[in-house]
Amino acid sequence: MSDFFHSFNAVRGIQAGRPCYIAMCPMRIIPKIFVFDEDEVPAELRAQRKLNKGRIPEITNYLIENRNDYTLSSLTASIDGETEFVSMDKSAPNIGTLKISMDAQILLNDGQHRRAAIEEAVNNNTELGHDHISVVFFLDNGLKRSQQMFADLNKHAVRPSPSLATLYDQREELSNIARRVMNEVHIFSRLTETEKTSISNRSIKLFTLSGIKNATKALLNKGKNDHITDKEIQLAIEYWKYVSNQIKDWELAADRKINSWELREGYIHAHGVLLHALGILGNQLINDKSSWIALDGLTSVDWSRNSNNWKGRAVVNGRITKSINNVKLTTNQIKKLINIKLIDNEKIIEQEFKSA
Repeated sequence: MSDFFHSFNAVRGIQAGRPCYIAMCPMRIIPKIFVFDEDEVPAELRAQRKLNKGRIPEITNYLIENRNDYTLSSLTASIDGETEFVSMDKSAPNIGTLKISMDAQILLNDGQHRRAAIEEAVNNNTELGHDHISVVFFLDNGLKRSQQMFADLNKHAVRPSPSLATLYDQREELSNIARRVMNEVHIFSRLTETEKTSISNRSIKLFTLSGIKNATKALLNKGKNDHITDKEIQLAIEYWKYVSNQIKDWELAADRKINSWELREGYIHAHGVLLHALGILGNQLINDKSSWIALDGLTSVDWSRNSNNWKGRAVVNGRITKSINNVKLTTNQIKKLINIKLIDNEKIIEQEFKSA
């Protein structure tokens, strides 16, 4: 071992017959240990590790804004160079000190964006530098296994569905409101899928929690970080209650008097495109309850996917589509059917649609 080395309290373990080590590292030294210099990374590993710089500010802000309530998962790294593990004592041979030569190359296999965000966050708030993050170190002379480790770690990483993320996210206001809307609007509470973004063929559900979130976001015209008042939340709940009273098939599905899968198969009002469109439409009406009477016209709308009302709007080549332009075209058609005037930008979209 060279005279100059990094030293970490660590726990030793075995994976796939090889030793690995888990160490708690002060965040202030993370940028110093894991220097991200593309020129030092072998060419075959370089392309995999290019940073998406757009992701870094989001993680940085998360750390700074939630100084006393954040969670970061472990970094994973390969070590190419001299190491030594010194056990604490014979009774605990796998607890001790991991020494890594300062001449060793340490390459991140998982956590490049967290490393970059930690560097920026610590520069912004030096107190964060005293916090720790766990690092899993693997010995990998010549970095021969690093490429496959990177591929394996990312191949098996599964992001939660937007609905599941909304269900558990306690920080984002729109997620909190989506859950309140789901719980307080009778139809939504009985017919919402909270774990998946898509609904299986024979499911009794009609809506997804992420769909309710997106529709309510459009209803209130709010961005991800915008503040939402209690009055706005209550208005959103009342709006969705009013709308749900006008679409009788939703109530029939909730009472199991009609199969949800049959509605999904034959009608657009059992799909997210319609919910989103109703959110956009409602943004014009929400602050004037007297105008909500126009929504009574929803009771007589033909929601059949075979109706010419939805051709090229909610339905393209026989398939339901929820691209933002199709959502807007669907909104326009609903407004025309229930006699609500189109606003200027909607007229432009309509003219482009008709001239296509």
